Amino acid sequence: MQLLKVDPRALKENPDRTRQTKSTPQADALLLATIKAVGIVQPPVITPESGGGNGYVINAGHRRVKQAIAAGLDEIDVLVDEAANDNGAMRSMIENIAREALNPVDQWRAIERLVALGWTEEAIGVALALPVRQIKKLRLLANVLPAMLDHMAKGDMPDERQLRTIAAASHDEQKEVWKKHKPSKGDPQVSWWSVAQGLQKTRMYARHASFGDDLAQAYGIQWVEDLFAPADEDSRYTNDVEAFLGAQQEWMTANLPKKGVIAEVTNYGEVKLPPKAERVYGKPAKSDCTAMYLDRDGRVQTVHYRMPGAKKQKGKGAAASDTGADDIGVVSKSRPNVTRKGVEMIGDYRTDALREALGRAPIEDDMLMALLILAFAGQNVSVTTGGGGVYYGHSRLAKNAVSLFDADGKLAFDMDTLRVAARTMLVDVFSCRENATNSGIVARVAGETIGADTFLPNMGTEDFLSCLSRPALETSCKDTSVLPRQRVKDTRAALVEHFKEGHFVHPSALFAPDASKLSEWLSSGATSADDEAEEDIAANSDDLSDEEAEAFREAAE
Repeated sequence: MQLLKVDPRALKENPDRTRQTKSTPQADALLLATIKAVGIVQPPVITPESGGGNGYVINAGHRRVKQAIAAGLDEIDVLVDEAANDNGAMRSMIENIAREALNPVDQWRAIERLVALGWTEEAIGVALALPVRQIKKLRLLANVLPAMLDHMAKGDMPDERQLRTIAAASHDEQKEVWKKHKPSKGDPQVSWWSVAQGLQKTRMYARHASFGDDLAQAYGIQWVEDLFAPADEDSRYTNDVEAFLGAQQEWMTANLPKKGVIAEVTNYGEVKLPPKAERVYGKPAKSDCTAMYLDRDGRVQTVHYRMPGAKKQKGKGAAASDTGADDIGVVSKSRPNVTRKGVEMIGDYRTDALREALGRAPIEDDMLMALLILAFAGQNVSVTTGGGGVYYGHSRLAKNAVSLFDADGKLAFDMDTLRVAARTMLVDVFSCRENATNSGIVARVAGETIGADTFLPNMGTEDFLSCLSRPALETSCKDTSVLPRQRVKDTRAALVEHFKEGHFVHPSALFAPDASKLSEWLSSGATSADDEAEEDIAANSDDLSDEEAEAFREAAE
């Protein structure tokens, strides 16, 4: 072959090339960025034009030539080969079929080689058109046990969350877990979920720390960045729970108010106040006390409370006070305008009135949506989110409701603000995960209603298809050019290759719920409503006539 420099615009496309399908915009953008950064790494192969022409035809490298033109290159290096009898059709097909993309392990090894040669992560990101965050993720593989790496290089990769957990553990810990879960000859697949569970550690996040760098250094806390967390939040964490809690405790001690105490919590994470203390939910008075405590996430929380005043002494004690004796502990306490029982009665009255107004008062649709968002911001609401954390209405969920208020504390919003708040609230609440965070069938109905099926990822991957039985795997071959093989793993590999450039969603992953289960849920909801109505009728049976009771039932229905 001969190496020449030619104008890429003068080259002609080969009509017999194998890859006729247009490449994705993302792939073209990646190649263009690479050419701009480091040029064309592998020169395209061209052949003299047949039929007596003076030009050249591209035999291999059509995309490289196209993106070189887009990059504005006047000349590129090319290899000139002899023209084939079939116009290069067979060579083009072999080149595209035999090509295999680098697996993540090989990508990481290549990146480590570039770093050793003096490349920075930023420069590598620019050359490969990849975010620096993605480069850092791949470099996490440096912390993975070599035996695990060798298995990952075969194509059996954990997902990002599992990889993060594995990489955060020491090699000794990984070695112990790998002994239990490494693949056997009969089953070459690894349960990465089990591996990650065996290495899971409690994390304490820097964003929850009240202490500063001085205490962190004093307690030997080393922050580690969670590269898989959203880019807009502080994702630093430590697994040294004891040191984190110790630093938080010392910070509370140093910053305790004059009338403050450090309180303990119950097994349910609720603060333990002193006996007879009354918690203050509104603005505290100067005479109120403060309790600081650590919640389940290790965050410093503050509550206010007040103690009942001491009763005035009678008899001799009172006389002694009158004569000038010490009256320590004698406090005169006036009767409040409304007693505790009165406050509780007011709460009942307000609740009943609110419920009746919500059921009968005219309310515009946009205000109904705003009130629904406010309901989730109540302090009696807690939601176990899809990520496994617990959001309390008066803390995390309240952020969505705050945007609906004006500077005077009145509900005032436009529809755009309302839509954003509603979407964010729904994102925080709905979950389809198969654990304690599952919202149940209502999340499935919501997903079907808004067309969430179109947002499902490509499931034609080794990781997902390995979860299917032989019949299910062979059923997935329907409507494809893939024929079932004798061995399951061969069928799976063929499907993975087939869907590499496509999009496969298994029918069981679609949001539409099973009709019988949905009917059962609807029936259970109707039964609960009927039972509640019957209980109300029974509770008021002495005050209702037969006609009134029947009317009550009809209204409930």
